[in-house]
Amino acid sequence: MALYFFLNEIEAGGAILIVLFGFLSIGLTIVSPNNAKILLLFGEYKGSINQNGLYWVNPFYKKTSISLRARNFESEKIKVNDKLGNPILISVILVWRVNDTFKSSFEVDSYEHFIKVQTDSAVRKLAGSFPYDHFGDDTATIALSTNFDDVNKALEEEIVERMEIAGIEVIESRIAYLAYAPEIAHSMLRRQQASAIVAARHKIVEGAVGMVESALALLSEKEIIVLDEEKKAAMVSNLLVVLCGDKDTQPVVNTGTLHQ
Repeated sequence: MALYFFLNEIEAGGAILIVLFGFLSIGLTIVSPNNAKILLLFGEYKGSINQNGLYWVNPFYKKTSISLRARNFESEKIKVNDKLGNPILISVILVWRVNDTFKSSFEVDSYEHFIKVQTDSAVRKLAGSFPYDHFGDDTATIALSTNFDDVNKALEEEIVERMEIAGIEVIESRIAYLAYAPEIAHSMLRRQQASAIVAARHKIVEGAVGMVESALALLSEKEIIVLDEEKKAAMVSNLLVVLCGDKDTQPVVNTGTLHQ
């Protein structure tokens, strides 16, 4: 049409059409997959375009792009205290995406910074709610180092609640790193080793007592030898030394009588 006006020397009409076309073309916008456009009219929110494609909107709209893709956030290793006050190092991995474009853009100042701060806060609260392990708290049903499913579920529930205000959907959250702080790691390792040794000794003694009991009962049943209480006590002592000792015993052959 503008060309028609120019050919017929109606330059004013052609110029007006060109200007009008240029103005209307400003309203054309392309939305890529997993992206959205936020529309504002003189500061007033008019909606969002979440479906990909080519759209025409009011040329006066201010269009702001926002990504709807799933993104990863790995927090830094932070030092916190567990339920028993032991310093530990912990970090988490969060998989998230924008679910509500209005909340993400206008309810918080910067949703990416909001995610970082609130994730760190949730991690600190989580660490203070459970002990690192069961060694210090035998009554604890959940420990950070063993009950991973329960701990990750508690972490996700805490983060989801915090992210709701920013319109963020939490796809997954899990602990990425967990360890005692360097200043107590060696002491805690020795404590764990000592606890393991005590537990192993308990099993060894329990088994040795059962074997001695069975041996005495079998000797009595088959009437192989008649032992008085003093000889039984000596036999029990010798068997327990052999069965519970850390080192191999050296057999001693008695060529005399039982009383020598």
